Amino acid sequence: MSAHPRTPSSRRRPYRRRAARRTTRYAARRFNASNPLERLLILLVIAVVVGVTIGIVLPKLSPTVGGLTGEYTAVGDAAETLETLTVDDDQSGEGYDRDLFGYRETDVDGNGCDVRDDVLARDLTDVTYTDGCKVASGVLDDPYTGRTIAFTRGARTSSAVQIDHVVALENAWQSGAKDWDTARRYEFGNDMYNLLAVDGPANSEKGSASAAYWLPTNGDYRCEYVARQIGVKAKYGLSVTSQEKQSMLAVLHGCPAQEVPSS
Repeated sequence: MSAHPRTPSSRRRPYRRRAARRTTRYAARRFNASNPLERLLILLVIAVVVGVTIGIVLPKLSPTVGGLTGEYTAVGDAAETLETLTVDDDQSGEGYDRDLFGYRETDVDGNGCDVRDDVLARDLTDVTYTDGCKVASGVLDDPYTGRTIAFTRGARTSSAVQIDHVVALENAWQSGAKDWDTARRYEFGNDMYNLLAVDGPANSEKGSASAAYWLPTNGDYRCEYVARQIGVKAKYGLSVTSQEKQSMLAVLHGCPAQEVPSS
């Protein structure tokens, strides 16, 4: 009797290795023996996949490549309006304070409610009210995420729907609003053209980011989103950075008929 008996598992290992070798050799022989046309088709498929991947990824990684491939070219009303905006890569947020824009401190239409309720009333459906014009509940088809959100007014529930400045207040400050007087900043801070009811977490994620750093996850809304930002900046004479403009053009490249919203 052997001093070191072989266990069942140790007896199986050589068989498994032999089986693996046979499988590998069989696959190699089968490929080598396959029809030359079949091999050519396989190589063509690989080449197409690699080519498509390069075509998608490289323009995103390299602005130079993106320019050469037309990634940052666009036509149409929104693109033409974008070309009228000043490009300024020397922007500064020094001195910014959100309170300088007086958000929710005006009542332009004199209905007794601030602009948050006015936007909720405009953007939600199935709206109910309390105390006159204050929105108590409603349903939002969120443009940023594509989700449907049931809104209920309350200390723990109101934040599910937030009001976003499409061109963020800090972005506006950096691109020209720092030079405005108080009346102009209050007008901007409460302009319904620049305000949307949106998903709360998406609004928090966006923060003060421009189109260079944040776009809605709902791809179907990106063209309209960028066009509204362009419209706001054109209305108030605000500038864009080179990177911001490039990102806007990349979006508008896919929607040549996109117009700047009129209201």
